[in-house]
Amino acid sequence: MLYYTPMKEPAAEPIGTQKKSVSVHYDTRLPQLSRWRRMQIPVIAWVVWAAIRTIGPTLRLEVLGWQHAERAYARGEHLIGAFWHRSIFSATWWWRNRGVVVMNTTNFDGQWTRKVIERLGFGTAQGSSTRGGLKGLVVMAQKLKEGNDVAFTIDGPRGPRYVAKPGPVMLARKTGQPIFLFHIGLEHALTFEKSWDLFQVPHLFSRAIAVVAPTIYVPANASSELMEEKHAEMQRALERVRDVAEGWFAMSEAERERIRREWNA
Repeated sequence: MLYYTPMKEPAAEPIGTQKKSVSVHYDTRLPQLSRWRRMQIPVIAWVVWAAIRTIGPTLRLEVLGWQHAERAYARGEHLIGAFWHRSIFSATWWWRNRGVVVMNTTNFDGQWTRKVIERLGFGTAQGSSTRGGLKGLVVMAQKLKEGNDVAFTIDGPRGPRYVAKPGPVMLARKTGQPIFLFHIGLEHALTFEKSWDLFQVPHLFSRAIAVVAPTIYVPANASSELMEEKHAEMQRALERVRDVAEGWFAMSEAERERIRREWNA
């Protein structure tokens, strides 16, 4: 895996300040925010960063299926990661300081999130499923070519929960790199029951399990029908790793050992 220090991108102009019209699929201009909202961004970013830096080192993480990543790296490939929004906190700690480039929205939440993840050693490609997504995919394709892994919170930024967006499949066809799917389950966590994603913050010293699915490849000449099949395959794999990870700590030790043998084969 290669490491890099993220380059600072030129400051984006707020929406409404540019005269030239921009397609919504390539529009990564920052929205106009009130002064109060702009003041909140660094404060929220610092609080979230501090929480990750405090809780993260105490997590006791076990990983099932890591051999899929090892095989991809051995072939000189780089990963197109995808995981559910619910696991952002734990995934950010697991993948810190590896130069992973993450698709990041330009809205208010995306602006403070960007400060957090760049401080933790990630890069960002600005865009989302609703605005700037194609431009973000272009940036991610270039970063893959340069030797970096990339990642999507695949049902973000606003859901629906557990419904995968097509970005990883499109990027895999364009670059030939494998889609890497995982989910992190927590033994003890605070779950935000009223949030759309059921976001989880692990308790201090909680055990955690990361379950990794076999990688998915998409041919460069994939038809629209095959793209739909690959998207459905990705959805099924994400659901399977979620179900295993979320049920892990309710299983007996004998059942966990059986699943370890299956997933680590």
